[in-house]
Amino acid sequence: MSGNVVVVGAQWGDEGKGKVVDVLAEHFDIVARYQGGANAGHTVLVDGKKFILQLVPTGILHPDKTAAIGNGVVVDPESLLREIQTLEGKGVSVGRRLLVSDRAHLILPYHRAHEVAAEEARGVGKIGTTAKGIGPSYEDKAGRRGLRAGDLRNPEHFREKCSQVIAEKNRIASALFGGTALDAHDLVSRYLNVAQCLVPYLADVSAHLNAEMDRGKRVLFEGAQGTLLDLDHGTYPFVTSSSASAGGACTGTGVGPTRIQSVVGVSKAYATRVGSGPFPTEALGPEGEKIRERGGEYGAVTGRPRRCGWFDVPAARYSVRVNHLSALIITKLDILDPLAEIPVGVEYEYKGERFTDFPPEIECLDQLRVHYRQVPGWQQSTFGINDFAKLPAKAKDYLRFLSDRVGVEIAMVSTGPQRDQSVWIAESRFAHFLAAPAGGK
Repeated sequence: MSGNVVVVGAQWGDEGKGKVVDVLAEHFDIVARYQGGANAGHTVLVDGKKFILQLVPTGILHPDKTAAIGNGVVVDPESLLREIQTLEGKGVSVGRRLLVSDRAHLILPYHRAHEVAAEEARGVGKIGTTAKGIGPSYEDKAGRRGLRAGDLRNPEHFREKCSQVIAEKNRIASALFGGTALDAHDLVSRYLNVAQCLVPYLADVSAHLNAEMDRGKRVLFEGAQGTLLDLDHGTYPFVTSSSASAGGACTGTGVGPTRIQSVVGVSKAYATRVGSGPFPTEALGPEGEKIRERGGEYGAVTGRPRRCGWFDVPAARYSVRVNHLSALIITKLDILDPLAEIPVGVEYEYKGERFTDFPPEIECLDQLRVHYRQVPGWQQSTFGINDFAKLPAKAKDYLRFLSDRVGVEIAMVSTGPQRDQSVWIAESRFAHFLAAPAGGK
């Protein structure tokens, strides 16, 4: 049986999934993105070239792989075409290797305008969105008034439907935010011009993926953001607008759950978060600043500084449960190299009661106290190491401590941004699972 795998963020996003998917892609035939929008920035280095992928799946960087954007993704047509052009300009042949679901919902200018106005109206209660129109597009999808990529195939249908929606959006913007009205004729004409370039990529991605699986091909499902930003399971309301956990892979691509054999989570060796919301193990002051500078913790898309802190065991255990993780992949181990001791959050305390579960209440997460275990650091460079035997003994001890506390094996460790700066743990069951060749061979 061929093995299909979901790669999911185990924290608040920005875990390094882009590099991980790029490394794993050689074992698969298709890489399929299943949720989110152009607010996700996956940074990948290949042969000295830096790629920041926002909508196009990371598999596109492998010339023999197909990349598919599923129906669960919201697509800004102009952003997607700019990304394709940037890739082509850097020597990546996209061609027919990219498929875009005709059921994927579109992001249009009124979505961005609405998000900016709504965020400003929240004042001190801002969520910290990227203002790219992601949430409002999902709102329209749930409200059954969204436009889908397939609508671009029929210019007259698109013009009629889009004009009706713009009229409604203008009324809402005027009433709630005093916004400037959008010109329906100009906007529709602009996007019909874009459609000429986008329509050739449209496909029934669900049908394609299932047919390829029937032929024994392997699919790697690529998520954006992280489990703790999941709309249902994250730190609501400080979450993204889609199903970022592993379950989103099925609804976001039209592939049944029994066709997925494994789920692997990606986590930094420490923790980060962008935007507002609870962050129990946040390191405030100089400690957090040092991690940010060493780790280059700034958003790939927005450039916003990330909040930094320590590995959170209860949060990681929660991600293991929600996603039923087969394994963890730990990234940025080298950022901890200088530390003599590394704090790890192992237990929470709230109103005098200790516990290890991740609570749903924002009030509890904001007010709880974290109990830490100080784990000895290694104070040696691990940067670029790609052989487990060459890792410092105390670095191995740190990884074993995380694995034992979280309750799942660690299959791989990233020690730098390049593909070959990765350490596979030979005894890992997930590593053996990957050893079967792609292509049903």
